[in-house]
Amino acid sequence: MKKLGFLILTLTSLAAYADDPKNDWHNTTLTEETIKKIQEAKYQYNKCVVDELKSPAYVKQEVRGATEVIIKKCEPSLALMRQVYTEQKVPEVIADRHLKQMRIETTRNVLKQMMFADAIRQSGQNP
Repeated sequence: MKKLGFLILTLTSLAAYADDPKNDWHNTTLTEETIKKIQEAKYQYNKCVVDELKSPAYVKQEVRGATEVIIKKCEPSLALMRQVYTEQKVPEVIADRHLKQMRIETTRNVLKQMMFADAIRQSGQNP
């Protein structure tokens, strides 16, 4: 019986959260100019990450620590993208979710690249 009560309580709390007006997307239309600004900020973010990956400063660091440093160095590019979103009145929840998704995806890719490079160095092969 306790499980049933907990399930009902959980479902009603989820329904109440879904009705929160901050989390609704109201089909705003982003102009071509805004989309270009967002794409430019994303390009600058990816360019920053690639440039940092090429830096020999991270070769002797531990892979996860180096990945964290790279991602933090390139964070200002994402701040520019967030600013574009807020200027266009995109809900903060939506903007933050998109930026978090980009950050996680980029972190995974950087970590993968760093691990591959480290494995090559440890095997004695020079990249």
